[in-house]
Formats: sequence, C-alpha cells, structure tokens
Amino acid sequence: MKLAKQILAIVLTAAVFASFDIAVYNVVTKRYMNHNSEAMQAKSVELCKYLPFDENSEIVKINSSFKLNEKLPVIDGAAALYPVFSAFVNAVYPKESVHFDGENFTSDSALHYTNTRGSYKAIVDGDADLIFCAKPSEEQLAYAKEKGVELELIPIGREAFVFIVNAENPVNSLTEEQVRDIYSGKILNWSEVGGKNRLINALERNEGSGSQTQMLSFMGGREIKRNIFGALTGSAIGFSFRYYVEGIVGNSGVKILSINGVYPDKEHIANGEYPLSSNFYAVCRKNDDNENLRAFIDWIISEEGQKIIEQSEYVPLK
Repeated sequence: MKLAKQILAIVLTAAVFASFDIAVYNVVTKRYMNHNSEAMQAKSVELCKYLPFDENSEIVKINSSFKLNEKLPVIDGAAALYPVFSAFVNAVYPKESVHFDGENFTSDSALHYTNTRGSYKAIVDGDADLIFCAKPSEEQLAYAKEKGVELELIPIGREAFVFIVNAENPVNSLTEEQVRDIYSGKILNWSEVGGKNRLINALERNEGSGSQTQMLSFMGGREIKRNIFGALTGSAIGFSFRYYVEGIVGNSGVKILSINGVYPDKEHIANGEYPLSSNFYAVCRKNDDNENLRAFIDWIISEEGQKIIEQSEYVPLK
C-alpha cells in the first residue's frame, strides 16, 4: 500500500511538472515535428497566413517596378523565412505562377515550402532554384558534394539565434558558457544559474533543421547530452530564431532569454551586440546560369528588397 502511494505521488508530480512547460513544448517541439508526414502534422508555419497575392495575407506588400515574367526561379525555404520569401514573390512574380490547393503548394507552383531540410535537398536535386535558409548542416553539405553540386550562399539579412523558457521561469539571462554547460549536461538544475530548484529539460530540434544546425555550431564540438530525469520532471529550455518565436508563433507562455546580458532585439542584432546574431541567405547552385535568378538576387539585396526584409520585422544587411 505504501509503495503504491509512493508510485502515485511520483506519477502525479511528474504530470504537474510536465504540464508546467507545455507552452515551451508547443513552441519548440510540437511545431517542429516532420511537416512532410502523411497528414502534414504540426506545420511549422500556417501557409495560408502568408500567401502571396492574397488580400488577407500578413506579408509585406510592395508593388515593385522590378518584375519577372519568364524563366522564373522556383523558390523554397525555411519556416522562419517563409513570410519574407513569400513577400518577395508577391512583389516580383506574376500571380498565375503560384498555385496553392488550400493546404500546400502544388508541384507546378513557382513558390514552395518544405522547410530547411527539404529545401536543401530540393536545391541539390534541382527541384528548387533558390532557397532562403540559415547555413547548411554538415550532412547537407555532404549531400551536395555527393551529388556534385556546389552551393552559393548570398547573405540577404540578419537574425538572432535565441533561447526560450517558460514565461514563469525567473531566469532572464544566461551566458554562452552556461547554455553550453546546460546542453552538455554539466549544469542540470535551474538553481545553478539563479533559478528555482528544478531540473532542466533541454530540448532539441530535428536533425538538419536550421536551428539545430545553428545549435551544433554554437556548441563548438561539445556533445549534447540528454538528461532523462530532466525530460520527465524538468522545466524546459529550447532554441529557435527570434522572429519565428515572436512573429510567427507568438506565444505569451514563453520568453526569450538575454545572452551575456544582451537581449536579442533588432537594435542589438543590427549593431552586433547580441552575440548570437548571424546572417540568413539566399542559396542557389553556383553553376546556375539563369540570368533572371541573378537579377532576382540583386533585387533582394537592393534598397527595395531590403525594405521588405526590414518591414517584415527582420534585420536588413545595412
């Protein structure tokens, strides 16, 4: 009887702790499940909200004097950048070039969305001509090399790699080394970094995603170790890109942490004070000789293209 009560108490405690961090789960884990599954479960971004040529779309709408009407590069990219490259298409492409069936872009559409992992495969396989992503992973670079494809990465804007926790977590800032210690298993409890006496549940992303690649780079070769007890009863920490958390997901149940005492707002990203700021890229095949592709990239880094990036709440190059 005593053992049964102890087991019940453990189960109830674990359930309470797990429910406490459900907001972080929804932002970091659930939304990053494989969106190419049969039912397109847990899409990383609601495509309908950011469609080009839709009067209800939330994208930035600019009527550009630069237009493409033939030899249209097929576009794809990451979830965090979908509102931006959809706005590019809206400004430059003809309306009839985009085909959306209510859930997904069709195979004959000039605009696609398969997220970072799918986009890098698409650009190598020739299913896309231009993708918008963070830097590729080692695995993605190896796949390109295997297929004999050399990729060209053109910086088009800046973003911040961020760490998020439950909004009720009293910790507001971590150092870079503290984050590395958390993910390598050296720091296991929030009390070690000024928080409550709670185990830390350090969440990761799918392999090949833009933010997981960024995280591995941030770790600098240190192995990420999963704390089983933290996963069962701990308070979560996760990572993503700033705009994805603030603009696309928009969940008041989580908060973004400062790193080294600097908060990742647009000002600190632009001036380089936030330590985990980085470029995002337009990526193409280096031997692509479509003159419209090069003209499109030139327009993206022009004043007009950069205006779309800035008005989309990202940080332009200058």
